[in-house]
Amino acid sequence: MSFPIITDPYFYAVTIPAVLLLGVSKSGFGAGFGSLAVPMMALAVTVPEAAAILMPVLLLMDVMGMAAFRKDFDLKLLKFLIPFGVLGIVIGAALFKVLNAHTVAGVVGALTLLFLAQRLLFPPKADSPPPPRWLGALLTTTSGFTSFIAHAGGPPISAYVIPLKLSPVQYTATMAFFFFVVNLSKWIPYAWLGLLDMRNMATSLVLLPLAPIGVWVGVRMARRISPVVFYRFLYAGMFLTGVKLLWDGFQ
Repeated sequence: MSFPIITDPYFYAVTIPAVLLLGVSKSGFGAGFGSLAVPMMALAVTVPEAAAILMPVLLLMDVMGMAAFRKDFDLKLLKFLIPFGVLGIVIGAALFKVLNAHTVAGVVGALTLLFLAQRLLFPPKADSPPPPRWLGALLTTTSGFTSFIAHAGGPPISAYVIPLKLSPVQYTATMAFFFFVVNLSKWIPYAWLGLLDMRNMATSLVLLPLAPIGVWVGVRMARRISPVVFYRFLYAGMFLTGVKLLWDGFQ
């Protein structure tokens, strides 16, 4: 009996860059780019398959990210964000078989581009107040929901957390801990939906060695980059993600 892994060379041609990009994104450098992983992999497999294959990879990346930035996270902010992120997971699990993944991708892409347009056309002043908490609750719930559907939770929560003006390292650490909890919350509903089959998990194990490479590269960059350049990369990542997800919504 052969080992049940995906053997299509085209799958690995699009998936290896996607996993490395996800690792760099998980370190905080180029955050937003990670949401491109599932759309890239969806060129070779279905969106649910891509999301399931990435589950063990995400778990390892999250653990590495937390270890690298374990002293830098904003605990008060996390206590606010995590319950709403988990709520989004519950909603995503309930609606997973009803919603079309491409529709969700299109909505996330449109919201991401609208946020960027607002930031660029009406840049915040130095004394601008932080976004209201109700908006944070809404965006964080949306982040949990889109993370469950297509591992695309970065853009919605970034739209709330970026205006809080955290340092690059603090931003990265807080997102690492947030997404660890969110991604861990997906395992039971993913298993319930039948996505964690032997073929997907075996394929994920093949990809697992790529996880530390991407995270290592990103961590080194995140600790050496200035806040101005960091947020420029963040915006660039969100722009490319928004365009790609919006395009997927029309497919």
